[in-house]
Amino acid sequence: MSNQPSTASHSVEVFYDCECPLCLREIKLLKWLDRKDRIQFTDIASADFNAAEYEKTPAQFTDEIHGRLPDGQWIIGVEVFRQLYSAVGFGLLVWPTRLPGISHALNFGYQVFAKNRLRLTGRCTAETCEVNKSALR
Repeated sequence: MSNQPSTASHSVEVFYDCECPLCLREIKLLKWLDRKDRIQFTDIASADFNAAEYEKTPAQFTDEIHGRLPDGQWIIGVEVFRQLYSAVGFGLLVWPTRLPGISHALNFGYQVFAKNRLRLTGRCTAETCEVNKSALR
């Protein structure tokens, strides 16, 4: 594992959770579409993954999908998906997602999914989904 930016041969590095069934389905599709090896896939659920090596917390990686461009710039949320699908040759399908109304709707939808990802994929535990009632007071 390295916190160095992905090599120049990759257009984007994606940090994904292989323990999330929906996420894994998306990653499998992207791996299949990535015939030119443009995407570097990094599994945040891997035993040897260490968020601190990237100067981030585990919660940052699990709360929202993260990506990194070859120059080291971090991207999060819907922009990661734009970069991933552009990397596999779907750039013409990606550009409309940047239009103001569509972009706002996608960002909102992704935020709802990200906040509820564990619940939606049946992975809630007392540690991951319980609201800290003392924090609400």
